[in-house]
Amino acid sequence: MTRPEPSSDAEPQGIRGRETGDTPGAQASGRLPRLVFLWENFGPMHADRCDAVAAAVRGEAEVVGLELYGRSDTYDWVPESGDGFRKVTLHPTSRPTGLALLRSLAAFRRREGRATWFLCHYSWPPVFAFACLLRLRGDRVYTMGCSKFDDMPRKPFREWLKSWFLKPYQGAIGSGMRTRDYFRFLGIPEGRITGEYNTVSLDRIRRMSEGVPAPGGVPFEARHFTIVARLVPKKNLFTALEAYAIYAATDPAPRPLHLCGSGPLEPELRARAEALGIADHVVFHGFIQTDAIARLLASTLALVLTSTEEQFGNVVIEAQAMGLPVILSDVCGARDSLVRTGVNGFVAEPDNPEGFAFFMRLLATDRALWERQCRGAADYAPRGDVPAFAAGVRELAG
Repeated sequence: MTRPEPSSDAEPQGIRGRETGDTPGAQASGRLPRLVFLWENFGPMHADRCDAVAAAVRGEAEVVGLELYGRSDTYDWVPESGDGFRKVTLHPTSRPTGLALLRSLAAFRRREGRATWFLCHYSWPPVFAFACLLRLRGDRVYTMGCSKFDDMPRKPFREWLKSWFLKPYQGAIGSGMRTRDYFRFLGIPEGRITGEYNTVSLDRIRRMSEGVPAPGGVPFEARHFTIVARLVPKKNLFTALEAYAIYAATDPAPRPLHLCGSGPLEPELRARAEALGIADHVVFHGFIQTDAIARLLASTLALVLTSTEEQFGNVVIEAQAMGLPVILSDVCGARDSLVRTGVNGFVAEPDNPEGFAFFMRLLATDRALWERQCRGAADYAPRGDVPAFAAGVRELAG
């Protein structure tokens, strides 16, 4: 089996011209072409991206957000609808998989007709089968993602199998150099890979913050460190606590550390903070919604991200929206395009708590350095704004 190449018969499906129907000789319906974006569940950033595309193609195409399930299997966020696009939830209360999910996807295609599709979750068998069905019907199909080769140990057979799961797709939207390289490795032609996938509305974050981006707003002396992460092993939070303890030992009045997120490791992390003698300085918020995170970022000195596995790290964009430097692990995908050491943050190895502590101490004590890095964060923030996603969509869809 060879990869289907982009073909000229896809012309009616793009955002050039109006839809002409599924069958040869069909009469023009006058309906705008559709761009459909599929995710398991819509969080705030997914709605941001669809809204941005809708604004970019207004009058040229209709944007549809296709949500598989009414709630996320990973995140506790409140599902989002957005303003500029039509959102459809296939299964508001249930979570069918396999053939049942494929049937509901096929039924959606029958109702909606021809479209240009952007599908996440390419490795899910029902999504793969649906992508094949769409190609057989003559639709254009693209994938979206942010995985990198270095996310985990790779096994040759598994990677070969993944390459077959990508064969229905005519292109991809990725994030940064390493994601694009991984898509190329899996067989997507370089000229059919665009960015940027991981994007967040800077305007939304700033509005919800009820503050102003740094270095304005809350005084330098009153700011704290912030971590936003699920409390799971790959977020490497025991190293984060160790790094904070090293920093706190050098500061007679250490800045607090606010930890936002829920997960199975919370009891162990609380116990570790007690053992390190930093429990009085660490605030566990549990899971909080995006608006509360934005308000917390408005009083933050720097975001800290110590992950041992992190495909991207969308919270980096949220931090930069508020003008904040970021101290992050070199495995985080966001560092490829958003973070430059000494300009708007620092990059450290995930097994190096001393390195994280060193950079925390620098930013906590050097106001001039911090203010320069705040300006650097503001300069880089547009790279993670949703117009970059819309531009990638337009580049592929035409």
